[in-house]
Amino acid sequence: MNFENETQLIGKAVSGDKKALEALLCGAQDMVFNLSLRMLGAIPDAEDATQEILIKIMTHLSSFREESSLSTWVFRIAMNHLKSYRKGMFAQHPLSFEIYGEDIASGRERDVPDMGGGVDKALLERELKLSCSNVMLQCLTPEDRAVYILGTMFRLDSRIAAEILETTPEAYRKRLSRIRKKMGAFLNKYCGLSGAGMCSCKRRTNYAIVTGRLNPSYLAFSAMRECRFSDIVSCTDAMEQLDDLSQIFAGFPAYRSTERVTVWMKELMAGKPFSAVMKGQEAATRI
Repeated sequence: MNFENETQLIGKAVSGDKKALEALLCGAQDMVFNLSLRMLGAIPDAEDATQEILIKIMTHLSSFREESSLSTWVFRIAMNHLKSYRKGMFAQHPLSFEIYGEDIASGRERDVPDMGGGVDKALLERELKLSCSNVMLQCLTPEDRAVYILGTMFRLDSRIAAEILETTPEAYRKRLSRIRKKMGAFLNKYCGLSGAGMCSCKRRTNYAIVTGRLNPSYLAFSAMRECRFSDIVSCTDAMEQLDDLSQIFAGFPAYRSTERVTVWMKELMAGKPFSAVMKGQEAATRI
C-alpha cells in the first residue's frame, strides 16, 4: 500500500467508511497475529490477543497523526498490549532458560514409548521444531522478547524498532546484541538446530506428546498457511547481518491469520459492536 492510498483509507475509515476500515484491519491482522504468536508462544493466546489489538486499532484510529507509518503505529499499539499481557499460558506458567535447559538435560524422554499414533515422524518432528521455537522465546523477559523478535524475526531497521519501543536506535542495537548473545549461548548448549546442542526434535517428539506439547491428531502449526515476514510487514528492512544462530529464528515462517481470527473479523464488521465503535469514531472526529 502506498502512502497516498494509506492516507486516503485512514481518512475514510475515521469518517465511518466500513470498507476502508475493513481494508485497514485486514491489512494489519497477519502482522498482529505473528507478533502475538512470537510474544505469547501459543496459538490460542495469539488469536485472543490479536482480536483485542485489532479492537484497539479500530477504536484509536482517529488518534493516528501520520507522524510515522501506519505499520509502525500498529506495531507500537500491539507491542504495548503484548508486553503487559497477563492472560496467556506462559504468563500463568512462566519459563526461563534455566527451567527449559533443565528439562532438556534431564533425559526424561528416554523411557517414553512411541506415542505418534501412526502419524509421519517427520511431520511430528517439524511441528515440534516450530512449536519449540516459540516456546523458547518465552524464556526471555517480555521487554527482551520484544527487542529480539523485532530484530531477528521481523528484521526491522533499528530506527523503526527503536521508535516502536520508544528508545534510541543506539540503545536498541546494544540491547539486541546482548540478547542475541544470551539466546546464542542457550542454543549452542541445548538446541540441536545450532549443530552443537544436546537436544533433538526427533528424539523429543514422544515426550512432547506425553507432556501435552504436541498433539499428533492435530498439528496446529502445520495446519496454518505459511508466508514470509516481508509479505505482511510493509516497513520490513533488513538491518545488520544476523549471526548464524539468529538465522535459526529468522528462517522460520510467518503465518496468515487463523480461520478463527478471520471469522471473528467478518462477524465484527457485520455486527452491532462495529456500529457502536463507528459512532464513537464519528464523535471523536467532532471533538
